[in-house]
Amino acid sequence: MNSTRHFFSRFPYRFGLAILLGFAAACNSKNETIKPEIKPLTEAVYASGHVVSDQEYQVFAQTEGILNEKQVIEGKPVAKGQVLFVLESPQQTAKQQFAQEAYDVANRNYQNQGPALREARSALDVAQTKLQFDEANYKRYQDLFQNRATSKAEFEKFQLTYENSQSEYQAAKSRYDKLKNQLYLDLQNAETNLKVAKDETSRSEVKSEIEGVLLKTLKEPGELVKKGEVIGIVGQLSNFYLKLSVDELDVNRVKTGQIALVKIDAYPNKIFKAKIAKVYPIVDQRDQSLRVDAELIDKLPGYYSGLALEANIIIRKKEQALVIPRTVLLPGDSVELKKNGDVQKIKITKGVETLSEVEVLAGLDKDSEVVQP
Repeated sequence: MNSTRHFFSRFPYRFGLAILLGFAAACNSKNETIKPEIKPLTEAVYASGHVVSDQEYQVFAQTEGILNEKQVIEGKPVAKGQVLFVLESPQQTAKQQFAQEAYDVANRNYQNQGPALREARSALDVAQTKLQFDEANYKRYQDLFQNRATSKAEFEKFQLTYENSQSEYQAAKSRYDKLKNQLYLDLQNAETNLKVAKDETSRSEVKSEIEGVLLKTLKEPGELVKKGEVIGIVGQLSNFYLKLSVDELDVNRVKTGQIALVKIDAYPNKIFKAKIAKVYPIVDQRDQSLRVDAELIDKLPGYYSGLALEANIIIRKKEQALVIPRTVLLPGDSVELKKNGDVQKIKITKGVETLSEVEVLAGLDKDSEVVQP
């Protein structure tokens, strides 16, 4: 206690002066005021992204193999259906060759050239010849029996032989038809397998889906390419669009038809205009952003896809707005107003907002003295 009193007794004047000066400075700072300004004000949403060539797409390998040939150089035009890359796969070549041989065998077997079908056909012919012979004997003995020229037992013997020949012929014909149907199914399966093998082989020729330009090659000859792997990028350099990314908090503010002011890193001295063309209905969960596409209104000076950019999407714009700094805005959309030497807190109605400024629709005028916090 004594030490405390001794401390203040040594510096009574200086300590008191410091308190007074600090209080005076606080009062002066609190009473500093500004007046609202009338100026143009634009509310915008920030977006980042890059330039994309029209109809740009990734070229995927439809089969696995070694990149044997690159038939187009980057930057060169390509026609729709033109071969871009040629893949080579020894396994696929062997698979097609095997499918071709299987088809040839199945086709020969079905066209009466196979041993199984020839044997079945020969058995059917023998059965048919025997049937015709036994039928002739049966009819002859039937006439003899009716004319009482032979016994009933003799007639019945030839009748039974004829009936047995009929059964043998039907059995031989059934075996032949069944075998031919099976060979036909084998031929159809072999033909299907051959078509699949040829289709797989044809996919070794990777073709362009559009008329455009080969923008980039991601694989070089001699490299292994897996099925589904990207090996190139194709697009059209005659037209471009902007692929933008907007924060999910601003998704309800962005609409088609809005104008965007765009700054492209490659052209730092120029601002480009674009128009929002499409707002995608799903948020990317990786970065909680929404994809937005914009059409360029201004023409780009160069033909380059992938250029990085930043954009401000204009939400609202006023040429004559009563504006205050956002720093003077207090919670509850209120400000402190100095009037006749007194400071009072009043509520305002906001309009257009930016990161640094707020439009005042009601509560202030251009002569109001707003206290800076």
